[in-house]
Amino acid sequence: MPGQAAWLASALLEEDDGRVKDLEVRLAALDPDASAAVRVIAYFDKLTESGAGLEAIVRGAAVLTGYPARLADEERRLSVRVEPDGAHRRLASAPDPSWLRADVGLAGGATLWLESAGPAGPVDAMVLERAAAAARVVLARTPGRVPASGRGDKAAAEVLIDGGSDPGDRRHAARVLGVSRALALRAVALATPGGIEPAILAEPAAGAYPAPGAYQASGDNRRSGIGTAADLDGLPTSWAAARTALRFTAAGTSDDPGPRSVRYDELGGLVLLAGSGGPGTPVIPDEAALDRAAAAAPWILVTLYAVATSVSLRAAAAGLRVHHSTLQERVEQAERLLGWPVRDPQGRHRLYLALVLRRLRRNP
Repeated sequence: MPGQAAWLASALLEEDDGRVKDLEVRLAALDPDASAAVRVIAYFDKLTESGAGLEAIVRGAAVLTGYPARLADEERRLSVRVEPDGAHRRLASAPDPSWLRADVGLAGGATLWLESAGPAGPVDAMVLERAAAAARVVLARTPGRVPASGRGDKAAAEVLIDGGSDPGDRRHAARVLGVSRALALRAVALATPGGIEPAILAEPAAGAYPAPGAYQASGDNRRSGIGTAADLDGLPTSWAAARTALRFTAAGTSDDPGPRSVRYDELGGLVLLAGSGGPGTPVIPDEAALDRAAAAAPWILVTLYAVATSVSLRAAAAGLRVHHSTLQERVEQAERLLGWPVRDPQGRHRLYLALVLRRLRRNP
């Protein structure tokens, strides 16, 4: 199937990892189907790693195979359908039992369909398998919360935050979650062991902030990034902001001190750092100095964070519940380890930026 392999190469818009590309080139000379399969695997792996939603996964299946694709999950009252052009979507009849399909593998009977009676070619079968696996990762996450309404449905939240969702699907998802176009909404990115989970926060009044610690108060103590206020159609933009805000959160431990919940609106110019700091960027000397200092004593990072975020050393000492003289001694030791003073405005600013960059590196 050389023609389909070549077509797949042009359809995949994601940049390939160098090693995958090298393997694909070698396989193309030997077995075009194997080459296409490698590219399919890499494509859906990248969607999963980037936290893509269900709409993007179904769109990938449709574009790669040339058939309309749909994901149906009756238990979650979810249906996503995408045409082969990747953009045009329309509601259609119930799935034909003769169509190619793959069970997602979760309780409730979620199924991915290709609207073709088959038989399935090697590439079609691989797309079905990998797309179903990617959808399983999304659907298996812990259900999201909607604190204002007391109801939640993670799959519906996925539809609302996906900018490519069909308008009809978005309206249905909003009904499932009990949110209205008249409400001020914010997307929330919640950290999970397997990635990021979405939730939709309906605010009590337009323009009002959600209460600090709202997720902790509702029994959810995960790190959370809270996006910008938006209407229903603006939730994809709010979701992007929420994911950025999540990168600025911390575990709140001695090894990772800082806020567990961050609002995008309050980051100001710090958001520019999100695009220039991360696991793949060079470690600046101030970050390396922080790591060396942290290795010297377990109280170093907590102390430095208190100094960087408190109005005075006395306020920092009160927050740490240590005597002022004890804090003075610790700060002097920390300054020797860091190599710069942290008690003047310039030094505190430099310290705060180093702490933020360290957080961004830990939260890709």
